[in-house]
Parts: sequence; structure tokens; C-alpha cells
Amino acid sequence: MVKGKVKIKNPTGLHLRPAGLFCKTAMQFDSKITVLKKTRHEDVTANAKSVLSVLGSCIKSGDEIEIICEGADEEDALDTMIQLVEDGLGE
Repeated sequence: MVKGKVKIKNPTGLHLRPAGLFCKTAMQFDSKITVLKKTRHEDVTANAKSVLSVLGSCIKSGDEIEIICEGADEEDALDTMIQLVEDGLGE
């Protein structure tokens, strides 16, 4: 298992279009990919391969998320997902 933290930079957060791109990218990997968003009251986890799960985590601009990858291609998956977020999720 590998994990890394990244801050959401795009101004609209993970709304439908960037969440779709995020999930589409995650589905290219065999690894299980989970997104963790810590709040003051609770930790919210989402399956990175499910648009509804990602949208339900209410990730906004400026939020720091942790991407957790577990599987055969976990290193590549983590690097790709972090780069995608750092590049602004296509926006």
C-alpha cells in the first residue's frame, strides 16, 4: 500500500466533470484506489473508481486529500492520480 497527499487546486473542486476524469483515470489501474478527506468531525473515504462515491465526499477547492493505492500497479496509480490533481483535473 502507498499513499500521498495532494491539495485540490481547481476553483470548483471535484464537481461532475473533474470527478468523472478522476474516476476514469483511476479505472485504468488494477489497484484499489481510495480517497480520504479528513475533516474536523470525521474522516470521509471514497472509492476513486466510483463517480457517485467521489461526488458524495464533497471535495472542494483548497481541500487536502490523501490518495491510497493498494495493488500490483499501486506506485504508478498513485503517481498518475497525484499528477492529475496537481494539473488541475482538466480545468
